[in-house]
Amino acid sequence: MGTKSSSRFVPLIIAVSVVVGILIGTFYAKHYGGNRLGIINGSSNKLNALLRVIDDQYVDTVNMADLVEKAMPQILAELDPHSTYIPAQKLEEVNSELEGSFSGIGIQFTIQDDTIHVNSVIQGGPSEKVGLMAGDRIVLVDDCLFVGKGLSNEKAMRTLKGPKGTQVKISVKRPTEKELLDFTITRGDIPQNTIDAAYMLTDDFGYIQISKFGRTTHIELLNAIAQLSHERCKGLIIDLRDNTGGYMEAAIRMVNEFLSEGKLIVYTEGRKYPRMEEYANGTGSCQKLPLVVLVNEASASASEIFAGSIQDNDRGTIVGRRSFGKGLVQQPIDFSDGSAIRLTIARYYTPSGRCIQRPYESGKDSRYEMDWINRYEHGEFFSKDSIKLNEEERYTTTLGRPVYGGGGIMPDVFVPQDTTGITSYLIEASNRGLIRQFCFHYTDQNRKTLEKYENEEALMKYLLRQGIVEQFIRFAEQKGLKRRNLLIHKSYKLLERNVYGSIIYNMQGMEAYIRYINQSDATVLKALEILKNGEAFPQAPEMVENDDNEDNGKQKRTAQADLFTEDPVSCYRLASVRLC
Repeated sequence: MGTKSSSRFVPLIIAVSVVVGILIGTFYAKHYGGNRLGIINGSSNKLNALLRVIDDQYVDTVNMADLVEKAMPQILAELDPHSTYIPAQKLEEVNSELEGSFSGIGIQFTIQDDTIHVNSVIQGGPSEKVGLMAGDRIVLVDDCLFVGKGLSNEKAMRTLKGPKGTQVKISVKRPTEKELLDFTITRGDIPQNTIDAAYMLTDDFGYIQISKFGRTTHIELLNAIAQLSHERCKGLIIDLRDNTGGYMEAAIRMVNEFLSEGKLIVYTEGRKYPRMEEYANGTGSCQKLPLVVLVNEASASASEIFAGSIQDNDRGTIVGRRSFGKGLVQQPIDFSDGSAIRLTIARYYTPSGRCIQRPYESGKDSRYEMDWINRYEHGEFFSKDSIKLNEEERYTTTLGRPVYGGGGIMPDVFVPQDTTGITSYLIEASNRGLIRQFCFHYTDQNRKTLEKYENEEALMKYLLRQGIVEQFIRFAEQKGLKRRNLLIHKSYKLLERNVYGSIIYNMQGMEAYIRYINQSDATVLKALEILKNGEAFPQAPEMVENDDNEDNGKQKRTAQADLFTEDPVSCYRLASVRLC
């Protein structure tokens, strides 16, 4: 009986011994084992273990969430220059750039003298409906003072944007009124167009400028083409200069409008992503239309997919300067806290087989981003001969024309950057923001008069009679920029172009500004010359070298709709104008 009774306690004794052993082992591990944790036995566990060690043992209290937020971009930067982390508070802003719309009050604004000035009101938007006008100054938001040195574009956009259907109360100072005017605005959907201009340059040839490749860009392109076709367009210029990219799917659909059935548009391939190819389906609306595409050093990713496909298929002529050189594809991955990453999952290749991604060193993206300075210093912006083409990256187009990988799309027709008229006076006036300030104040003070002119041509005729450049020179002198008559004389045409262009933009918007600037744009004029001479379609070279350029197994698959071809943070607005 005694033996049976004591045997019942054996399991309990063993359990207690195990617990005591664990406690003793933990004590000695912490105090005499150099804080080495057994869990750190593989790289995949090190990060979690490190965070736990810091949280548990670091000398000071650490905000672990903040530490992780700071670490995420650094980790991704070690992969490549285009894998990025987007914090939750910025994700909506980032996505709205490409999604085609966002919810806000529908104004374009600029901050001058620590105050929000309404630059223009979106037609049909919430602000127009309640009577807000261009020239109004926003002073109060929800009965709180909203002016001062702490006011920034980001703060203004964060406050004025908001969920559809919500309300915001603003009080504005209108130059024609003594008292503040109060408005309660119900936020609504505000469209963001990605095509900034679509018009006929001449009676025969049209022009379309695309600022980014967003969700709605293909539809916008179809509408623009329909508009130009109605005006009997016989040839087209598509301007992708300064277009940093966007959705790959948008670029594919747009190229499809210009290629005949069966033509390869692009293919992608990565370690975990097998080769995926995209071909034209033959439904394009402009398969025979003469085409010229404009690119420069800021044309990247989706822009390069478009230009590379047109070039490799000998479908049109590429004009301008060598493009950025981004051949990496990002996929969005969202986290539960509202943040996200854009992770590089593949490289894309043009139809000839070239990857136009330029070289980079992981973790050194600052040098990568500043590559354009090296290009400038080496003279690439001014001379085609300064560009060193890698013969090991030589490919051929459908007609046998040589094209090169390893760093951007090299245009068929090179147009150098024009530095004529650039002086230290012009550079200082521009860098100090004096041109922008003068043009804003001039527009603001003369808005009623300027509103009488319906288009940029009529407005220009008026401005030419007002001595605007001389007014600017006096304004700049009051701001501390010494009058230098010799330098001013040399830069006069550029000063005139910048000042008139900014005033036209302030009064009539982006397309009117582009129409004005294009009148003297060397790249646009060269493209127009090519169309007029009937030279838009490339010709086969006299001698075609044999080149093994096979399509490795034309296995057609559907690309993922939400693949990014760029870091989708791009905000280009003349004179720092923002939309909210």
